[in-house]
Amino acid sequence: MKSFKIFALLTTMGFAIAWESQAQIRINRPERVIERQAENRANRRIDQAVDKGFDKLEEGIGSIFKKKDKKEEVKKEEGGNNGNGTAETSESQNGGGRMSGGDANDQAAQGAGSEKAAFKSYSKFDFVPGEKIVASEDFSQDAVGDFPAKWNTNGSAEVVTIEGYEGKWLMFNQTKSASYIPDFIKNLPDNFTLEYDLIYNNLDKEYAYQQWLYTAFYEAEKNDANIQSESGGRGAVFGINGGMGSGSVSLVQTDPNAYRTDLQGNRDMANVINPDNNGKIFHVAMWRQKQRLRIYVDDLKVFDLPRIFPADINLNAMRFHSSLSRENDQMFVSNIRLAVGAPDTRSKLITEGKFVTTGITFDVNSATIRPESYAVLKDIAGTLSENPAVKVKIIGHTDSDGDDATNMALSKKRAESVKENLVTEFGIDKSRLETDGKGETAPAAPNTTPEGKANNRRVEFVKM
Repeated sequence: MKSFKIFALLTTMGFAIAWESQAQIRINRPERVIERQAENRANRRIDQAVDKGFDKLEEGIGSIFKKKDKKEEVKKEEGGNNGNGTAETSESQNGGGRMSGGDANDQAAQGAGSEKAAFKSYSKFDFVPGEKIVASEDFSQDAVGDFPAKWNTNGSAEVVTIEGYEGKWLMFNQTKSASYIPDFIKNLPDNFTLEYDLIYNNLDKEYAYQQWLYTAFYEAEKNDANIQSESGGRGAVFGINGGMGSGSVSLVQTDPNAYRTDLQGNRDMANVINPDNNGKIFHVAMWRQKQRLRIYVDDLKVFDLPRIFPADINLNAMRFHSSLSRENDQMFVSNIRLAVGAPDTRSKLITEGKFVTTGITFDVNSATIRPESYAVLKDIAGTLSENPAVKVKIIGHTDSDGDDATNMALSKKRAESVKENLVTEFGIDKSRLETDGKGETAPAAPNTTPEGKANNRRVEFVKM
């Protein structure tokens, strides 16, 4: 009888461990609060039963199992999550001069060595964000469970928080063909950049149906024209495909009827887009220069088509479009940032005496520079190397979210982090660099809109 109890207990423990190992992304929804409370109560009862089972096991087989230290158990319950990204997070606020994106828990776990390696992996990354942010979307103004107020769709999607991840995300679910259109993005000039963070979940090599997410820029009389199509009209469409774990990307030109033309490219990315990366945050960046379009996924330039846009096109809309076959298929986007204008580091720093950039970004509430800032820093370092007599002061700025004193300290730390990066990564003499921080005290724009806050989170280089 005792051996049967031992077998049953170990079987139950094995099932629990197996279930936990298969868990991937956990979405936090308000309607699940009551259900979650019931689950917690049930889990506490299971824990009590397991503890009793361990007591019995100790009686039967001596020192094979040891009782858990009860004081340690109480300490764990009181302390909660220790930064491993497993505890349920509340709806994040855009505090402390937040820069877009990033899993802060994951970043902390990686350590300084991994951060340096990640930054080095961007050594061939040449993406430089536009000079002025004209649209910024992190869904902070939208309620969890709602479709975002400033968007249009013919399908369904909802704003969610994800356990272990910062901020809010727009989640696309099972759909045959649905468009998600940010109504606030209208005119796309000859030179612009678009960036966003992407997470996919439940990519599966065993399932052969579609798992597509498209990003389209197009010309149309109405931004919701051909709303059931990948594009609304003449333009270009970038697609990410994870169906059957295939892992590929495409870039195609579309005609005025939103049909594909013969100008298109395809690329196998099975080593990046695959089930092993379910839950990973990818950073997607797109850079238009007149007819040319470059596409980047993390540190990899996946496309560079010099004539993807017709010379006479007037881009005035963009959309996401998804085709997801299964009920549990999920795509998430957040931290969308549209910027216009081509930064001219050399001219502005040397001739005008000041260069300001929002292209150096940091982890949330941190002075850790994100790897996708590499090209901007490289450009600044190049300007300083070409002008060895020039000295500059690096000044950090934040938005107004969070505590004033905290923002001031954070802005100073970020300026120091930029200085250290220029010295260690690019060999700039540290005697040429001074630092300062102004926190939220010198805004470049009102802190009343996402775009205003994004433009206030900046780094300034002033010639001395």
